[in-house]
Amino acid sequence: MSQEKTPVTAAIRVLRQERVEFTGHLYEYEERGGTAVSARELGIDEHTVIKTLVMEDERKNPLAVLMHGDLEVSTKELARFLGVKSITPCNPETANKHSGYLVGGTSPFGMRRVMPVYMEESILLLPKVYINGGKRGYLVGITPQAILRILKPTLVKVGIP
Repeated sequence: MSQEKTPVTAAIRVLRQERVEFTGHLYEYEERGGTAVSARELGIDEHTVIKTLVMEDERKNPLAVLMHGDLEVSTKELARFLGVKSITPCNPETANKHSGYLVGGTSPFGMRRVMPVYMEESILLLPKVYINGGKRGYLVGITPQAILRILKPTLVKVGIP
């Protein structure tokens, strides 16, 4: 098998600009496969795969949530935390418009639109995580501290099994 070239996405440009050490991991993307597929393909624990979810409140204000691959976001808890009536996941077209990435390839780095980022606080307990590099089938291995430094997310406890 030939060695594939690392994609240069908006996310990779941000990581390089911020001088972040990261490892690139290409895998065979499967439509609607989610973090279970990337974890299986890369031979890593799904808990260390961090998904980037684009959501919005009842006024259509977008926000991004970083969550462990094996957990879901309690939108009710997040809405309560934010003091809004409701939080709902964006449909794929809206998420693509807000982030500038295709769903399945959404990275929190280099998004088209600046939006608040919320990160499950237990992500900080992991030594290394794998997060989307801005392209379907491409994750980057990075420390949670680098995510914290670059994105300055608000830490939350809204993950549910």
